[in-house]
Amino acid sequence: MAEGAAAPVEGWDFSWFEGRATEERPPWGYARLMGEHMARASAALDIETGGGEVLATAMSPPPVLVATESWPPNVTIARARLRELGGHVVAVADAPTLPFVAESFDLVVSRHPVTVLWGEIARVLRPGAVYLSQQIGAGTNRELTEFMMGPKPVNPSRSPEHARAAAEAAGLEVLDVRACALRVEFFDVGAVVHFLRKVRWTVPDFTPEAYAGRLRRMHELIEQDGSFVSTAQRLLVEARRPS
Repeated sequence: MAEGAAAPVEGWDFSWFEGRATEERPPWGYARLMGEHMARASAALDIETGGGEVLATAMSPPPVLVATESWPPNVTIARARLRELGGHVVAVADAPTLPFVAESFDLVVSRHPVTVLWGEIARVLRPGAVYLSQQIGAGTNRELTEFMMGPKPVNPSRSPEHARAAAEAAGLEVLDVRACALRVEFFDVGAVVHFLRKVRWTVPDFTPEAYAGRLRRMHELIEQDGSFVSTAQRLLVEARRPS
């Protein structure tokens, strides 16, 4: 528990979990798709970039590359990482607006956004431009949340149907919506502690001290069964502003 509580949580580097937890990857390959779109773009925006880890994998970034991020530690990391790509990071809140003029970008991307600003996304896209996003699906890691907090209702706003309806309501043409369930496995309680500190929406009020009793029970189960298994839910959304 102390190891998980001491591990740094800045950025979206998950290498600390090596040997301690695993998560299946979605079949569509978001980073590859993003890179392909980036290679064809002239001006691109990455919303909620985190530490810029995924955006930095783009092999052929466009001439204009901008990212937004709200958490100050991540802003610092992202600026340092994306400087080599010629990227600029703007520190903004996750809502309610994007600080860009209309029709600024021919590509907008976002991986695991906390808030999807559909109207703002449509506003900053140029006619014919594309929005590509991998999002957290409804009921993600429900097993872990309910182990720690008890039964919780599933938020329907994270469903594929809601994503399609919200995109269309903003005036976007939906090209693709896909969903998948991914096996997540924790091999020690330290990995659970670190995950809950890093992925904060899983148990919003989590601290190791407040949940010490449940964590001890989690440790006992992992010792008994070898791991704790949960299920992550993911969506891929691709939409276009009509020409």
